[in-house]
Amino acid sequence: MSRNAHTSTPINPVLAARWSPRSFDTTATLTPADLTPAFEAARWSPSANNSQPWRFIVGFRGDDTFNAILPTLAGWNTAWMPNASAIVIAVTQTAGPDGTPNQYAIYDLGQSVAHFSIQAQTDGLYVHQVAGTDVAALKEIFNLPAGYEAFVAIAVGKLAPADELPEPLAEREKAPRVRHELAEIVRYDAFED
Repeated sequence: MSRNAHTSTPINPVLAARWSPRSFDTTATLTPADLTPAFEAARWSPSANNSQPWRFIVGFRGDDTFNAILPTLAGWNTAWMPNASAIVIAVTQTAGPDGTPNQYAIYDLGQSVAHFSIQAQTDGLYVHQVAGTDVAALKEIFNLPAGYEAFVAIAVGKLAPADELPEPLAEREKAPRVRHELAEIVRYDAFED
């Protein structure tokens, strides 16, 4: 079954093919070199005042960093994320050394992760971002400095058949992809009362 988006107008094929699977190949391994292009894409994403507030902590299946991340996962994420080849923790610098808040830090982190995910998809990798992780524990485990916050966990790997997931995750994996229509998300005037 194709997972390509059914778009209302043609878009870049990599964007149309991008989706967030939960079924990862447990035999696939990745190395730092495999992820370097995706991190390079993240590095070159735009940021407010060129602050580049993003940082990434990377664990590869079986290493100490990966194993330290696993207990911080919540809910259904515990059932499928351990199968990913790598888990990346996206961190952002929410305040400068003097404590001045960076109000665009989370937006900038999101852009860097978007660039990361598109480059990974281009390179034949799949990415699934989750908020279901204990960010306070991650901050402590990885000794994040003042002004830095862990924000999301990102599973990265090769795709496996959906049937390898437990139910109801396998069913969700095969469900049709759905998005709001453009008319619901794009306005050319003020919102109505």
